[in-house]
Amino acid sequence: MLVSELMSSAVISVSPEDTVSEAARLLGRYNIGSVPVCSSDNRLRGILTDRDIVTRCVAAERDPERTPVREIMSKSVLSVDTEDDVREAARKMSEGRVRRVPVTRGGELVGIIALGDMARTHEFDMEASAALSEISENVSRL
Repeated sequence: MLVSELMSSAVISVSPEDTVSEAARLLGRYNIGSVPVCSSDNRLRGILTDRDIVTRCVAAERDPERTPVREIMSKSVLSVDTEDDVREAARKMSEGRVRRVPVTRGGELVGIIALGDMARTHEFDMEASAALSEISENVSRL
């Protein structure tokens, strides 16, 4: 099964020029822990996590109202393509210790896929479970 068959195409994203404060409000409003960062042509440029906000902005005593997302976002972002196999996506999530990844087509953001999407499809619940176990094991080692 392909990633395109399980992904959610309803994705909240921000631009590199948005302020950290604007991005944080979106995280709170939608109860999410990360948001893809896209340029005006919808190309994936990075990802901003709640951890990025805390460690790179708040703890660094930067003003969230004046700090652009591009200054604190994670530029090295794990993503998958719409044509990737779901098992490959689960493997990448496990290796990257993440529970969801942006989905691209030709470099443009088109969706997001989460381990939960895989678990809801009983065909991939073992892959999702194994990936979550690996993620949790890796986190406990930190």
